[in-house]
Amino acid sequence: MTFCLDSIIIKPENNTEIKNAIILLHGYGGDGKDISMLSLNWKRHLPNTIFICPNGHESCSINPSSYQWFDLTKDDSKYILEQSIKAEKKLNQFINEVKNEFNLENNKICLSGFSQGCMMSINLGLTSDQEYNCIVGFSGKIINQEDLKFRKKVSTNTLLIHGDSDQVVPPNFLLEAKDFFIRNNIEIETHLIKNCDHHIPIEASSIALNYILKKF
Repeated sequence: MTFCLDSIIIKPENNTEIKNAIILLHGYGGDGKDISMLSLNWKRHLPNTIFICPNGHESCSINPSSYQWFDLTKDDSKYILEQSIKAEKKLNQFINEVKNEFNLENNKICLSGFSQGCMMSINLGLTSDQEYNCIVGFSGKIINQEDLKFRKKVSTNTLLIHGDSDQVVPPNFLLEAKDFFIRNNIEIETHLIKNCDHHIPIEASSIALNYILKKF
């Protein structure tokens, strides 16, 4: 099977049956290989899980050898929203291909992502026709709260983790997202990691793994 997005795919070892999937979405200027590093520790604890790490559908505007989900060269919220919805459509196509290939429903899929990938995971996880198993986001935010409230269809359980020293996506966005989730009656768990900038430290990876283990 060839998916509509080039992907790093880490299957269970020894042909173990696939019961769940974690789709990992990289950040701006990253790629599937970058974000697949999360699977190195997680897969030991999730033997029936396939990890799928697609490259963004566009080359990154500031680094053509890497990828983006939407362009950030214009400081224009309307443009960013339009570009992110284009990425959503591509990702929904991709997820449908994954579901068909591995015979999985939304409730067996965790959507996870870092930074821009977290933003996409939130939108995908709340605007789908069926709830996903969970959303696990690192260092992200809600792209446009007004738009998301209007398009929201489901209340997928969500974990958001952020560094308190993040200068790329400041941590106040975690608080704003938490407020949005609470006001819209969506189960939300948040963690602020001390002395952490814009990356995923071991502590955040461990918190995320424990959360996923409970959900799966």
